[in-house]
Amino acid sequence: MSTPDLPLSPEDVAEIAAILDGTAYQRLDVTTARFRLRVARDGDGFTQEWTFGEDAAPAATVEAVATADTGPGIRAPLPGTFYRAPAPGAPPFVEPGATVGPDTVVGIIETMKLMNPVHAGAHGTIAEVLVDNATMVAKGTVLMRLDDTAP
Repeated sequence: MSTPDLPLSPEDVAEIAAILDGTAYQRLDVTTARFRLRVARDGDGFTQEWTFGEDAAPAATVEAVATADTGPGIRAPLPGTFYRAPAPGAPPFVEPGATVGPDTVVGIIETMKLMNPVHAGAHGTIAEVLVDNATMVAKGTVLMRLDDTAP
């Protein structure tokens, strides 16, 4: 059986790996009617796995999974694109060191063209911002670390 022509060039796959290298994502799974490509971190490099034809799903999907993190923090309430500011060029909602309450908006997530506020959900101080602006996140991804120790 011959290997089908690859729908993406080796350069395309290298570019996908470079994008992953600059994010917190551990793997990317792209599925179309013609193929499925899985790219995942493997030590210091990346692995790739291809599936063609009938083994690929009929609908096109793209899934990116962030690094698992079970520590305390502000998590993405839904999947989408995380934005730290209300508009391009505007200052971020919060910076490290900012004191927040449960209802404080710390960012927004765009899902299906809808902007959804991300609330801190607790009292504390923003210790660290873990996700860059305009980054695709999965539901539950830790966006920011929250220092909730009482003064």
